[in-house]
Amino acid sequence: MLHNCFPERLKSLRQEKNMLQQDLAAHLKVAKSTVSGWEVGRNQPDYDILIELSIFFGVSVDYLIGRRNY
Repeated sequence: MLHNCFPERLKSLRQEKNMLQQDLAAHLKVAKSTVSGWEVGRNQPDYDILIELSIFFGVSVDYLIGRRNY
């Protein structure tokens, strides 16, 4: 289970890039509702998506899941 801060960090990183949920969904080849679910904590991405998110946003997986603050 991902730490509670994942939804907030994902949304913040997406907004810093001035992206809509639809934009991120298109980049990841998932549905907009999937991204929305991640941002509200309804569901969680799999490991491959976590890695893709970390690369895309230039942060560590540990940062995304709340194990590190950098």
